Amino acid sequence: MATQGAEVLVASNRGPVSYTVGPDGELGSRRGGGGLVSGLSAIGPDTDAVWVCAALGDGDREAVRRADGGLLPAEDTGGQRVRMLDIDAEVYADAYNGIANSALWFVHHMMYQTPLEPVFDAEFRRQWDAYRAYNQAFAEALAEEAAPGAAVLIQDYHLALAPRMLRKLRPDLRIGHFSHTPWAPPDYFRLLPDDIAAELLTGILGADRAAFLTRRWADAFTDCCHAVLGPGIPSGTEIGVHGLGADAEFLRERAHRADVDERMAALREQIGEGRRSIVRVDRTELSKNIVRGLLAYRRLLEDHPEWRERVVHVAFAYPSRQDLALYRSYMDEVRRVAEEINSEYGTEGWTPVLLHLDDDFARSLAAYRLADVALVNPIRDGMNLVAKEVPVVSDEGVALVLSREAGAYEELAEHAITVNPYDIVGTAEALHEALTLPAPTRADRSKHLADAATALPPTKWFLDQLNALRG
Repeated sequence: MATQGAEVLVASNRGPVSYTVGPDGELGSRRGGGGLVSGLSAIGPDTDAVWVCAALGDGDREAVRRADGGLLPAEDTGGQRVRMLDIDAEVYADAYNGIANSALWFVHHMMYQTPLEPVFDAEFRRQWDAYRAYNQAFAEALAEEAAPGAAVLIQDYHLALAPRMLRKLRPDLRIGHFSHTPWAPPDYFRLLPDDIAAELLTGILGADRAAFLTRRWADAFTDCCHAVLGPGIPSGTEIGVHGLGADAEFLRERAHRADVDERMAALREQIGEGRRSIVRVDRTELSKNIVRGLLAYRRLLEDHPEWRERVVHVAFAYPSRQDLALYRSYMDEVRRVAEEINSEYGTEGWTPVLLHLDDDFARSLAAYRLADVALVNPIRDGMNLVAKEVPVVSDEGVALVLSREAGAYEELAEHAITVNPYDIVGTAEALHEALTLPAPTRADRSKHLADAATALPPTKWFLDQLNALRG
């Protein structure tokens, strides 16, 4: 057992900083964002904290080799202590792509085409061993870095086994696990081999607290425990729910910088004077339902020809997991459908779909500010922060068309126009309804959406978990 170390530890696949190696061999660092980065900053400088994460590229691995004692330089990490793990590249690929993103993510988002997949064969079992090794590496690093009785917050489906492994190494620690994705209902979760389903559940149940973004996902987890492991949750594990909201202060400040203003001017010119805008901003992730969103927009133009030349669909579909063939194919389909709509309906002065596939945060914020309608129609999402971010920075109010399968539905449904994400005709009619809302009604709804979206900022989300874990 460690005799000194950090009082608070966070573990996640991706850390708060990434590195590149320049032509001269110099390391360049880039700080990341997101709820965890904002949340961890809330504990204050007097608390000794360490973030444990994986090295994700050659630059990260080189930074680890140069690090003194395994901890990265504070000037790169915003003052946070970060331990980055240089896990064997093949082990990492099998754990991350083979298991986490190609099995667990698909199960929790209920994305399999079950006549053909999944196939849990010998290759899957080999990859599962790598997933175990990846989790064990995190457990050992956390055990080394933690002070006696420290609080450890382990993040997401990448590290479902780590709580149990860490409990065996350091029974003195207070361990929490947080799931950022949905949790599958028992009938779907049990697509997994029985022993692996049980290992995942008992892995998370190694924590003192297992927490989720919504009550729906928490209930699904407990239902899976009852179905796979038998009645009851071990008395040592508390189930918690912690919704995550938008970081309003950061978003509003960032959305009014000069680069965002420049991109707003460019977008307005592309959209055209007097036209309405339907905005979506997503990674090109299979669960985000971008293709059906485009099909619904096409149905809107077909069923309501009065909107032709009067509305533009601004669709930002940023690359995601392009090392996987299925994701590359999905991006190709997004591009194909957008081009088809433009070919079918476009005129000399009107491009119905403005599709951007290159990531540009300032341009995303510009689109948030000018959107008349925000389309957020995921097949299934743990939360979906875009649904919360758009109302927060909207200049004149936005109408939100929201899937009932987004975690954000629980908090935003009252003031959104909600849809079944599979229903193309229904989503088209929701877009029409959103476009025809009177401006005062839209502004009033948008204000209520922003209030709900900012009720649980990242700092509160993080500190609520930490305080609950410490008891």
